[in-house]
Amino acid sequence: MDLNLHSPERRLIELKIEHADLNALIDITAHATPIDEIMLRRLKKRRLLLRDQISQLELSLDPPEPA
Repeated sequence: MDLNLHSPERRLIELKIEHADLNALIDITAHATPIDEIMLRRLKKRRLLLRDQISQLELSLDPPEPA
């Protein structure tokens, strides 16, 4: 049971959900008046970090085939 809770596949799903949540929050923040530039920058940086983590995890789960 513990393996399912901490599996790489589950972590990938969690990261994708967090990334989608950040996208929505960034859209809301970008259209707010006045725009909080510092918060927007922090959210975008976190989203980029998540995207990198997702890419690395996807590669580890499905490594490219040798040429």
